[in-house]
Amino acid sequence: MGASRVGPQARREYLARMRERYVTADHAIKSHLLDEVCAVTGFHRKAVIRLLRRPARRRARRRGRPVRYGATVVGALRQIWEAAGYPWSVRLRALLPAWLPWARRRWRLSGEVVERLHTMSPRQMDRALRPFKSELRKRQYGRTKPGTLLKHHIPLKTERWNVAVPGFTEIDLVAHSGDRADGEFLHSLNLTDIHTTWVETRAVLGKSQHHVQAALEQLRQALPFRLQGIDSDNGSEFINHHLHRYCTTQAIQFTRGRPYKKDDNAHIEQKNWTHVRKLLGYVRYDSPAALTAINALYAELRLLQNLFLPSVKLVAKHRVGARVRRQYDAPLTPLDRVTGCVTNDRPRVEALHQLRGQLDPIALAARIDTALEAIYGLANQRVSPATVTKPSASVPAASIVPARGGARRPVRPTTAASSTAAERLHDFLRPLKDHDTDGTNTTGTSVTRLSAR
Repeated sequence: MGASRVGPQARREYLARMRERYVTADHAIKSHLLDEVCAVTGFHRKAVIRLLRRPARRRARRRGRPVRYGATVVGALRQIWEAAGYPWSVRLRALLPAWLPWARRRWRLSGEVVERLHTMSPRQMDRALRPFKSELRKRQYGRTKPGTLLKHHIPLKTERWNVAVPGFTEIDLVAHSGDRADGEFLHSLNLTDIHTTWVETRAVLGKSQHHVQAALEQLRQALPFRLQGIDSDNGSEFINHHLHRYCTTQAIQFTRGRPYKKDDNAHIEQKNWTHVRKLLGYVRYDSPAALTAINALYAELRLLQNLFLPSVKLVAKHRVGARVRRQYDAPLTPLDRVTGCVTNDRPRVEALHQLRGQLDPIALAARIDTALEAIYGLANQRVSPATVTKPSASVPAASIVPARGGARRPVRPTTAASSTAAERLHDFLRPLKDHDTDGTNTTGTSVTRLSAR
C-alpha cells in the first residue's frame, strides 16, 4: 500500500485505527508504528506524531436550517406535480389551493402535510423536485405549404399583440403524419386567445378548406366569449376563399403572419407543443377511430387546462447589461382571466365555474392518461418514426410518465404508440418556465404530459 494509493477517507480511517494502537503501545513499538504510518500516508514523522497524539475529533453537526419538508411532503407534492402535468413551480404553487382538497381526500394526507404544502415557496418546490426532472426535446419541421390565394385581401399582422379584451386569437394546424406526408392523416386545429390564454383544439382528417372551416366553427361555439379575430400562418388551409368568406360572414377579423416568420405566431406555436405535440408525439394517425378518440380526449383536456392549470403572462422586460429580466403577472387559470372580462358570455362562464367546483382534477388527469393509452394503440406504426431507446431502470418510475399537454415537466420518444403511458416520456417540464417567443408564459408544466415549466 503506497501513499499515492490512499484516499482522504481511507487515510482518516487508517489513522483512527493506528491511534488506538499508538496510545497503548510502549516506546519501542511506537517507533515501529510511526515508521509504518509515515510509509503509508507519506506524512512527515512529526506530523504523524501530532495526529496520533491528538484525540479523535467529533463529527460537527450539520449546519444550516433543519429539514422542514420531509419525504412525505415531497412525495405529496410530486404526486400533484405529476397529475397536473409537471407545471413550472410558480404555476404549481398557484394551483395548489384548488387541487389540495381533492388530493387530501384521495391520498389521505394529514393536516400537517397540507399545511406544509401551503407554505412551500416556488423556489423550495424546485429544490424538492429537482431529482425527478429531466429534459427531453425533439424538433421537427412542420408540413405547412404556403397558400397563394387572397394574400392581398388578408392583411399582415407584424406588431405586438396589445389587446385587453378576449376574442382575438391565433390559430394553426399540427400535422400527425409520422415520417411520411402522403395520403390523408389527422391534423389538430389549435386556437389560443391572446388576452385570456384560453385554448381550444379540434382534430380533423386531412386539411381541406371545408374541414378546417367546420372545425373552426366548432371551436367558436365552444368559446366562453365571442370570437373577434383570428391570426394564422400562410398555409393554404387558411389562405383560401372558403375561410375568408366565413370570417367575413361572421364579422371575424382575419389576419396572417409573414411567410417563414414563426415569431409572428409565437403564442400558438408554443401551444402547439404544450397542448398537442406533448400528448400525441410525432406518430401518424390516419383512421376515423383515431379522429373520434382524439376529439374525445380534447374535450376532457380543455377542462383540465382551462379550468385548473394557471398560466402567467409577460408584463414587462428590462435589459440589465447583457441580460433581459422578465416580469410576469400573478398566475391565473384561463377561466379566471375570462371571468374578469366584461365582454364574456356570462351564463357560460357561470356554468364553467359550477363545473369546476364539481370536477376532481386528479381524477380528470387520470382519465386523460387512460384515453391516451387507447389513442396510442390507434397509431399507424408502419409510417411512424422509430422508437427512441427507453429510459434506463435507474430513472425513477414516477418520472417516466405520459405527456399531457399544458407545462413545465423533460431527446423525446418519437412514437407514443409503442410504449405504455408509464414509459412514454420523461419529464418534459423544464425546470424553468415555458414561455412564448415574445415572453408570454401560458403553460405549464415543466416535462412530459402537461403543463410545465
